Amino acid sequence: MVAQLPYVTLQKVFARFAEAEPEPKGELEHLNAFTLLVAVALSAQATDVGVNKATRALFQIADTPEKMLALGEEALIDHIKTIGLFRNKAKNVIKLSRLLIDNFGGEVPSSRAALTSLPGVGRKTANVVLSMWFHHPAQAVDTHIFRVGNRTGICPGRDEITVERAIEDNVPVEYQRHAHHWLILHGRYICTARSPKCGICPIADWCLYPEKTA
Repeated sequence: MVAQLPYVTLQKVFARFAEAEPEPKGELEHLNAFTLLVAVALSAQATDVGVNKATRALFQIADTPEKMLALGEEALIDHIKTIGLFRNKAKNVIKLSRLLIDNFGGEVPSSRAALTSLPGVGRKTANVVLSMWFHHPAQAVDTHIFRVGNRTGICPGRDEITVERAIEDNVPVEYQRHAHHWLILHGRYICTARSPKCGICPIADWCLYPEKTA
């Protein structure tokens, strides 16, 4: 594991990210907090592109918990059957829709504990919703962020929780809100797993990765 980049270097790194993309956006399409929650839950072990293709028509007819329950599990499966683990995900979406109605007045709650009480909603999913919809500086660590954090020294850690904590503890507070999106987009398009594009990397000057590509 590489060392943790010092605070002054992290300031430069995130200033560079902010300069390149002042308002980074998530790539999952959604209409409201509920459709965002469903989209993120569906995205586990699936691509954002694949989820978007499956949910465009779905969200036109089921954009609230009530409408999702009315649609029903079998009809939901027809919409999302191109996504991995679609049967289990459909069960969870129907269950979480019922719980949102019964326990939260049909609204998506804005606390991590409440969100993770819903079927199919883990810490990462909850953090994405808290970040994207409620603008809370929650850090949803996926495989991209885990790789970037450990490869560059931005937020090294042995597991997702320690990487999440490294972001919260070390990244300057003014960059916390967008840190998740900057890191995931950097990992998705530049600091890729097999062939990182170090030659066009905006933070290559400070990255600690010892095997930089030409």
